[in-house]
Amino acid sequence: MSNTIVIPLEQAKELHGCVLTYGHFSTIHPGHIRYLKHASKQGERLVVALVGDGLSNQRTRYQFSQKERAEGLALLPMVDAVVLLADNELPQAVNFLNPSVMVLGKEFERSSDKLINSAISEMRSAGKAVQFHAGDIHYASIELLSNSERVLAQQRKDQFRQACSRQGITLNKLLEAIDQWCSCNLIVLGDTIIDQYAACEALGMSAEAPVVVVRELQKRNFLGGAAIVASHIRSLGAQCHLLSVVGTDKTAELVQSELAERRIGNSLVSDPSRPTTFKKRYLVENQKLFRVSRLEDHALDAEVENQLIAKLEHLAPTINGVVVSDFVYGVVTDRLLEHVRKLATRYGFMLFGDLQCSSQMGSVTRFRNFSLLCPNEREARVALQEKDVGLEELSQRLIANTFCERLVMKLGADGFIAYDRTDSNELRSQSFPALSVNPLDVTGAGDSLLAIMATGLATGQKMLPTAALGTCMAALAVETMGNTPISPDQLAEKIRELLS
Repeated sequence: MSNTIVIPLEQAKELHGCVLTYGHFSTIHPGHIRYLKHASKQGERLVVALVGDGLSNQRTRYQFSQKERAEGLALLPMVDAVVLLADNELPQAVNFLNPSVMVLGKEFERSSDKLINSAISEMRSAGKAVQFHAGDIHYASIELLSNSERVLAQQRKDQFRQACSRQGITLNKLLEAIDQWCSCNLIVLGDTIIDQYAACEALGMSAEAPVVVVRELQKRNFLGGAAIVASHIRSLGAQCHLLSVVGTDKTAELVQSELAERRIGNSLVSDPSRPTTFKKRYLVENQKLFRVSRLEDHALDAEVENQLIAKLEHLAPTINGVVVSDFVYGVVTDRLLEHVRKLATRYGFMLFGDLQCSSQMGSVTRFRNFSLLCPNEREARVALQEKDVGLEELSQRLIANTFCERLVMKLGADGFIAYDRTDSNELRSQSFPALSVNPLDVTGAGDSLLAIMATGLATGQKMLPTAALGTCMAALAVETMGNTPISPDQLAEKIRELLS
């Protein structure tokens, strides 16, 4: 039960000397949580001055009413009180509450808003501190240090249910969506990878050097990169064609065999100058020790590019979309991207993009005018060279920079934020949690999410229900070691478990 006070400004005398924050909080996502956690550390009582629905007869500015937004804030343990403003009168709140410190988001630091600047001036003239802060950025979760796995799992399940409820997403709607995917036809373009997992027994430390000695017991190969994205799409029931480059080696033969077994259209181009990308991970008791990669990441030569372009042009008239899965190993060249964009304009299909550059140099801003982009926060910050801005501002800047229609901002253990457009082209967002608290293998979470988002949107389904399905898909993907395609039955069972 929440102990948070929710009162109009004129009744908030008892909150004098508080830490004051401000915003509309139309949807509460991990970026807001970071900001409010930081603010709560600046004093004893944290108060949120919540922007109202407005005094005019104009249409509602926000997705949810002030009452609904206040209810969401009141569920947060770090918020002691929510003060309801009639509109956006922050100076009156400062004057009435006399806060000891005011903490605003980084986006307000150079604001041209007269009311914001008036409130800042009033605080400073009174000798009070004003901070501009986006909250501390972490790329790893520390929640298991303070809560049990069972408690966290229930919290995230509740968050998922709340997100679905706010967006009117029901169990029946999600189950119906799964049955429609068989009408979809997609191309996946990108780097093909074979991931090998070697299970080992630890023997101890070497006497010759400070290194761990292991004995290899068993190994297993998995399709990775663009190939696993195609596998997920095909497993979900859609038609799929993989367009990629492999070497002239045994690994390429393995890829060819797996694609045929999974009934995935094969448009692989052989390039003897580059071996098929191969990554080997050594594990002891399901813990990864290290990875060895065998690859060439030089850009394709013109002849190989021409072969890929010819295959693209042959397939383009019959597809619903192209999924670009770029691991920055040289397959997705600028020339190839330009042809993809031209074909999308000519035939009216959708474009979906994900660029993964954890150990390579790349930028998601190469993907312009896409229907959907799916970067993680670190990739977005590197691409835009924005280390300090808040998560919301970061997402908005990436959307503006790339001209993408929709965005999934992946946040690792904090799940992701889905950005969609209304019929009037306004951006709306909804945060979805990572359902798996202690995942076995996070390697394929992003690939599975990209696959289901592309399949759902290309089928003509709405963004936020598809994102809800993607949450379930990613949770299933991290429950097993190695990338394994997920079936519609598995997905339906997970949805029933969460929403029944």
